[in-house]
Amino acid sequence: MKNSLLFFRITISLITILLSHQTNAQPVPLGQDKLVQHLDQELSGETAKRNVEFISRLHRMRGSGDYDQAITFIESKLQEYKLASIEVIKIPADGIKMYGTQKSRPAWNADFAELWEMEKQNGNWMPTIKVADYESIPLVLAQDSHSGEANAELIDIGKGNSENDYVNKNVKGKLVLTSSQPEAVVSLAIEKYGAVGIISYAQNQPTAWSKENESLIRWGHLATFTNTKTFAFMVSLKQARSFQERLAKNESIMLNAKVIAEQSAGFYNILTTVIEGSDPILKKEEIAYTCHLDHPRPGANDNSSGCMSILEVARTLNKLIAEGKIERPKRTLRFIWSPEIEGTIALLNFKPEMADKIKFNIHMDMVGGGPETKAIFHVSRSAQSLPSFINDVSEAFGDFVNHASDNYASGKEVRFPIVAQEGGKEALSALLGEFHMGSDFEVYNEGSFKIPSIYLHDWPDRYIHTNYDVAANIDPTKMKRSAFIGASSGYYLANFDNSYLSSLTDLMKRDVLHRASEMLHYAQSFSQDEQENIKYYFWLHEMDAFKSLKQYATVSADVENDYLKYLSNLKLSIGNGKQMIIQNKNASVIYSRNNQIKGPMTVFGYDYFTDHYKGKQMPALLNFSGLNRSGGEYAYEALNLVNGKNNVLEIRNNLSAEFGPIPLEVVMEYLQALESIGVIK
Repeated sequence: MKNSLLFFRITISLITILLSHQTNAQPVPLGQDKLVQHLDQELSGETAKRNVEFISRLHRMRGSGDYDQAITFIESKLQEYKLASIEVIKIPADGIKMYGTQKSRPAWNADFAELWEMEKQNGNWMPTIKVADYESIPLVLAQDSHSGEANAELIDIGKGNSENDYVNKNVKGKLVLTSSQPEAVVSLAIEKYGAVGIISYAQNQPTAWSKENESLIRWGHLATFTNTKTFAFMVSLKQARSFQERLAKNESIMLNAKVIAEQSAGFYNILTTVIEGSDPILKKEEIAYTCHLDHPRPGANDNSSGCMSILEVARTLNKLIAEGKIERPKRTLRFIWSPEIEGTIALLNFKPEMADKIKFNIHMDMVGGGPETKAIFHVSRSAQSLPSFINDVSEAFGDFVNHASDNYASGKEVRFPIVAQEGGKEALSALLGEFHMGSDFEVYNEGSFKIPSIYLHDWPDRYIHTNYDVAANIDPTKMKRSAFIGASSGYYLANFDNSYLSSLTDLMKRDVLHRASEMLHYAQSFSQDEQENIKYYFWLHEMDAFKSLKQYATVSADVENDYLKYLSNLKLSIGNGKQMIIQNKNASVIYSRNNQIKGPMTVFGYDYFTDHYKGKQMPALLNFSGLNRSGGEYAYEALNLVNGKNNVLEIRNNLSAEFGPIPLEVVMEYLQALESIGVIK
């Protein structure tokens, strides 16, 4: 075994050296030389950033006037760019209607919010120092705050989410200062102990740079679906510490808070347009470019950058087609701007015919962060529950940009540097091939819809969800390169047919080698049985990804046998692996999905599972922690793997191979809980 493993690693090293020599010459991936040449010339990072500068001026809360203004702006640009079939889909959202697993959230608009510190002058309390002003920085008002006004003393409750935080503290009629998200303290601070409002300095979205800039104001939330109508202000860590220092000296701090805001029945307004395909049959199939348009102002990288990048892809491809530089794609390209996750679930349930047409999804969420944001760019793949060749396609174009940009930054001659004149010149250094959660692609990829997706995104980002996520931090070169990866991947998929098979299968063979090497390194962290389980599912996943080609091309027996032989030879070096065997009477139970309930369990502002599993102890899986993977990720994939074929043990083994070992009983408990609320049967 050691000798075969050594042989395998030597093989990998030789191939890597060979590929590195090739990439210095910058070969264009998958024979797309003409496409790459025209995209390099036409894509404009400057145009994309200029559009970001407009959108990031708007406080784009769901259903709000500013959100609608953003829709109107993009619609005008689509008309200017001569796109076809421009449509705003209006989906009612009233807080009652359900769209799959998403309870529609009513529109939320805020007109006014100010927080003042008061001083006593001539026996009267007078506002003297403005602490927070919605007009200047909309992020100071927590989302879903309601109208209210209070002159009240401030009291520090720490986290404020346990009874211990209220010992010897009288918060009735007062404003409470908390380090938690406002939503987390409502039940105790407001409902039980009678506080009149919340001031939060919650440090959400933690990164290595968290707390480095104490002046940042972060996005805060209150619950959408609650009978308790209150308000919350968000303040900086610097402001909170100032309050705490004064309170520690027994100083009384009197504040005046006033909010004018409300929820109301509204709509999920979703903008879409298409570049229609040329093939009479294939044009009924669609490749969807998606993003999320809603976000607090400024929200430049998150997610004006993704919205304006797919707009730039639409402009560029439509122009190149009109000028005859590239052919109209065989399949239709669709572009969608919607509210994050909730809008996507609503859309795919409201228009199931659209969900049926979409065959691949290219999602962009935070794709423009410049050096100041400390962003690392990712080209992320679909979850292992949905193997697809789309991942090899996107990673090929991502790898191409990585090498081209690295050579360009190093002063070498490069055919296609993919750089904006007003942008940076550093290498992209994208991370390729990991699975990440966190945006709308989760809905497309989910077991209800099974649409293979790639996810282009920055993480970390030091300014995410803060008032410093401004257009000045957006790099036109980064946006051009993100748009390039998306445009080239989508256009290639839109034309994919038998003529593409040879070059793609060659690419997939090389990619298997790299992934196998990474798999072996990853598996070393676990027991021998778990290592064998990881190998088993690795080969199964690779073969299923190859089989995904059959939906879009005629794969001959010779081509398939050649690929099988290739995988078999690799298996001889590193082993076939085998499934874990765990004795349990329920291990062989097979579940299937209830097709009437479509979507993941945790959506946006609403948790379908929690809402329907009321009054019971939450399954252990939801709080389970694997190797850098959360219980939420395990839960998402566990449901995806319910397909009427996998038994409970196979679901457990799949999860363990993908995210790290998990006890069979923990998986079983969660599946039984899903069955009890009718999601699976």
